[in-house]
Parts: sequence; C-alpha cells; structure tokens
Amino acid sequence: MPPTLSQGQGHGEINGVFAEITAALKERIMIFDGAMGSMIQGYKFDEKAFRGEEFRDHPKDLRGNNDLLTFTQPDAIYAIHKAYLDAGADFIETNTFSGTSIAQSDYGLEHVVYRLNKQAAELAKKAVNASMAETGVRRYVAGAIGPTNRTLSISPSVERPDFRNITFDEMVASYEEQTRGLLDGGADVLLVETIFDTLNARAALYAIQNLFEKDYEKVPVFISGTIVDKSGRTLSGQMGEAFVVSVSHVNPMCLGLNCALGANEMRPFIEAIGLATPSYVICYPNAGLPNTFGGYDETPEMTADQLGSFARDGLVNIVGGCCGTTPAHIKAIADTVRQYKPRIPPTEVHPNSMMLSGLEPMVVSKHTLFVNIGERCNVSGSKRFAKLIKQNKYDEALNVAKDQVAAGAQVLDINMDEGMLDGVQAMTKFVNLITSEPDICKVPLCIDSSKFHVIEAGLKCNQGKCIVNSISLKEGEEDFLAKAQVIKKHGAAVVVMAFDETGQAVEVDRKIEICSRSFNLLVHKVGFDPNDIIFDPNILTIATGMEEHNEYGINFIEATKIIKKSLPGCRISGGLSNLSFSFRGKDVIREAMHSVFLYHAIKAGMDMGIVNAGNLPLYVDIEPKLLQLCEDLLWNRDPLTTEKILEYAEVGPTTFDVSYPLLAV
Repeated sequence: MPPTLSQGQGHGEINGVFAEITAALKERIMIFDGAMGSMIQGYKFDEKAFRGEEFRDHPKDLRGNNDLLTFTQPDAIYAIHKAYLDAGADFIETNTFSGTSIAQSDYGLEHVVYRLNKQAAELAKKAVNASMAETGVRRYVAGAIGPTNRTLSISPSVERPDFRNITFDEMVASYEEQTRGLLDGGADVLLVETIFDTLNARAALYAIQNLFEKDYEKVPVFISGTIVDKSGRTLSGQMGEAFVVSVSHVNPMCLGLNCALGANEMRPFIEAIGLATPSYVICYPNAGLPNTFGGYDETPEMTADQLGSFARDGLVNIVGGCCGTTPAHIKAIADTVRQYKPRIPPTEVHPNSMMLSGLEPMVVSKHTLFVNIGERCNVSGSKRFAKLIKQNKYDEALNVAKDQVAAGAQVLDINMDEGMLDGVQAMTKFVNLITSEPDICKVPLCIDSSKFHVIEAGLKCNQGKCIVNSISLKEGEEDFLAKAQVIKKHGAAVVVMAFDETGQAVEVDRKIEICSRSFNLLVHKVGFDPNDIIFDPNILTIATGMEEHNEYGINFIEATKIIKKSLPGCRISGGLSNLSFSFRGKDVIREAMHSVFLYHAIKAGMDMGIVNAGNLPLYVDIEPKLLQLCEDLLWNRDPLTTEKILEYAEVGPTTFDVSYPLLAV
C-alpha cells in the first residue's frame, strides 16, 4: 500500500470538507443514501415523461435513461434526494450513474453530458442545503461516477479476446467531462462506484488526477468496487485485495464495496477490504439478492439488522444501500448503527512493503524471498518469442507467458522493442490477450520498453498494479520527472536505471550517486512511495576479454549493499542475462554463472531480477569444478578463468582439471 496517510493527506492541508468528514468519521458511522433507480421505478414514468419538453423530438427512445430525469423531472429527483436526507443520510449521490458520454451515446445524448452532471450536482446541493437549513446538520453531495457500459479489460467478442470497443484515452476524456460537470455543480466528494472492471476505475481516477493537477481544488475521493458473486472477484477477475492495491495510489478517503450482493453475502469481502486498507471502509449492499422477477424482497429491518452486525463488529465507517433499498431502509440502517462506534482504520497495512497486483495481490516485504521476473516474453531477449510475435502467432506467444508463470515467475516482463515491430500495437495486443488468460494475468506485469509511449500503451491495458521498466536521468531531470509523474498517476512501481546525462554508471560510487539523486527526485518532487522504487544498478557483462570489465559483478554487489542501506524502502533488481553474454550459446555455463551471482547478490540485498524462471540451478547443485570457476570469475580471482571456462565447456567436468593452466606465481 502507499505510505499510511491521515485521511486528507496528499490533498494539501486537512481543512474544509476533508477536515469535516474526517472528524465525523472518527466519531460515528456515517450514512449513505439508497437506490436512485429503485425509487425512480416507483414513479412509473413513460416515454413522454422521460423526454419532457426539451427532448420531445429526439430521434431515439429515452425511457430508461434515468440520468435524463434531472432535466425532465427535476422535482421527482429532488424529492428522492430529500427523502433520503430526511431518513438520515449524510451523503446523497448525484443522479449521474450513467453520466458519461460513453453511456449517453446509447441515447444520442453525448452533447448534454457536462450540463447534465452540473445540474445533477446543483440539484443535489439544493436538497442538501434545504436539509441543513432544517436540521442544522452538515450533509454532503457525492458526485456519482459509474462504470460505463463498456469495459477496458474484457473483449465484447469471444472470437477476438484482444479486441476492445473503447480505449483508455477515450474513457479518460469521457470521465474528465463528467467530473468537470460534477465539480462545477458543487459536488463535495467524488464517488467512483460499482466498479466491475478495475481498469475502468483506473481511467476514472486518472481523469480525476488530471483535473486536480490542472484546474480544480482537490476533494475527497471515495472508491467502491463490486464483487459479482461468492467467488470474491470482480467481473474482470480481480480479488478484492488486488482491487484495493490497484486503486490505492490516489489515497482514497473511503474504499469499499457496493451492489451485486446483499449484506450477508458481502460480509467476508468487506472484512477482507478492511484488513487491506488504511482508508475508511464504505459498504452499501443491495437489499438482498434479486428474486425471480428482478425485484428485492429484503425489508428495511432485515437489511438494517445485517449491517448492524457489521457495525457491531467494527467493520465499517460508512453504510448505506444500493439496488432495492429505499428511504425506509436508510432510516432503519441509520437507527441501527447509531449505537456503534466506527471502524478504526489500521495505522499500517503491510508496512515497508511493495504492493503489486494482477488478479491476485502480491506483497514484497523484507520476508519475501527473491522475486523472479520472467524474462522470456521479450522480443529483444528471446528469438523464439520474437519470431512468434513477428509472425502474428500470439496464441503460441501466450504459451510462453503461461510456461513462465507455471515455472515460477512471480512477475511477468513484457518487452516489444524490435525495429520491425509497431511496439504500441504489439504491446497493446499482447497485454489485452494476457488479460483474457487468468493463469497468466493472476501475476503482476512488468511493462518493459526503452520507448515511453510503448510503456504507456502497456499501462493503459493493465488493471493491476504493475512495474514499469524503466526510466532514467539519461535525458535530464525534466524528462525524468515528467515520466515519473505519468507512472505515478497510473499507480505503478518503477525501475530506475543507474544512468544519467553523462552515461551509464559502471563504478560503485557513480551507481550510488545516480540512484541517490533519482531517489530524492522521486520521493521529494513526485511524491513516490519509496517502496515503489526499484533500482537497477546495472548488471554488466563480465569475461569480455577487457580487464576493466572484470569487476562489473563485484561493483553491482557492492553498490547494492550501500544503496539498500542509504535509500530506505527501495528495492534492487537487474537483468541477469547481461552478466553472461560472453558465453552465448553455452547455457549450462550461463545458468551456473547466474546462480552464483544471485547467491551473493541476494545476500547483499538484491530483491528481484529478470530471469528465465525455472532455468536456474540451485547453488549447491552446481557441478563443483564449474562452481569454483564461476566463483573465480565473479570475484576476479584468476585472470585465466575465462579460458578455463571455455575449456570446461568443451571437454566437460570429467576431463577438465580446474588447476590447469597453472597460474604464474
């Protein structure tokens, strides 16, 4: 998780609405409103009522477009808001669940989206102000940002699993337009809700961050996911804990679940969310599961009793209702939970750990063993993989990824840097295909490229929290900071190469100098969590025949020791295959070299590395003569070791004499 923050940190000083809500959440369980759609259904509006005067001649049917009623039936929407406030709701949601141009395109109403959201927020604010005038109790407008009717992680075509009918950038632009309207209309908080695809939510959060950067004062952000069934996963396959990891980069004030399930079915997943986040927990379930007619049978007392048990057991900070709930449900819930103290958020969750996610969460802590980042999905490093991608044999290329995970890769490196490839197209297609394979996308990805636009393409297809490999100071601080800001907005961890304006670091002191400078820029200027920073102090090739290269392995190990001590929280990684390029074609030698190097580098503090998962022998299993040769080579003990290794490779261990040729004394 990101560093533990007081609610509101990361948003400037804790004042105004942040301070008010934070103070209230520490004192009591706050109340959200209930279903808007269920209440609208009770009015039985016909097509004419949905159209109103403004849309009388609109060419498409409009019945069912509940958001439009803000224009055409504002008195009904106001009455629903007011009924929930009178029932005890502290927050009412704007009538904007489908308030994006994406969702409104079904009705041909993209052109009214900004105005729709602005007026919806103003209408909700009018109800809030009336309630506050009557009761003297502070109430809030939550700008409702729904999931849209499209998905970035799931293809609408079974035959084309890589196909998407919308892009990340299109979704960001649509969410920006909606959010502008909500903020201009006076929304006190922003609620990204009913999240069935985490990548959709990440697009919404990216849009929100864009607006906070450029045009708007920050307001609290609430995030609510949707677990679709008892499997405990979203529609796009993520476990609840992985969902938390994937969206926590924005430091949400509240994080929780709504919709799809009743309270009883939702309870274990709310418990899991609460254990995974330092944010306040919000929970607004349906009124049970739908009956055979699509309705909801749970009475206010039943829903209140179930949520009362959540409150009694310290699981929640905000409760309310989703589908099937009414003002009567909200009143019963408010009356029931009033007697209980709110959940106390944990001060820390997985302290001093790097959090990553695919479909499942991954915790990289001080107790984690070496993390294997699978290297074979790299067109620059694997001839087989490159051939498959160039021949458009993506199904076979997916098997390479699947084999890496099966062999023990805990993270999967994806690289499409090849002169004959369209890197953006290849990266997008392959990551989209990976998303359709649960056996692969359960692990986090490492989006690897020397071209930043290719990295961005990968980030825009990945719902989990991944690693970016890599950025450096090669092009100067301005370029470094700009790229780091984008990576942080996507919520990814980042690999930083020991490379600056004057070149690649070779000596120990240069590696430390560049990594220290990069660390300070990332932490103090960009606001990176130190646990999300991974340094690659350059594993360079040894045994090249050039004497100055002989201590490259030693330099990496020594620099690793110092970096880990002086830059707390960071991780160390590297591309292992670089070490042994001098012995290309001699796999037994290379694998033994890698194993010996890792044996010592891990002791020095190396946390992870890009490796051929499953192809590393155990240090103790290396043939003794070869082990001695690899040790001598790494530690530069014998200037003739390269020749000895070549001879070993030719004659084999039985014939080879490790003492020959003899060193001159």
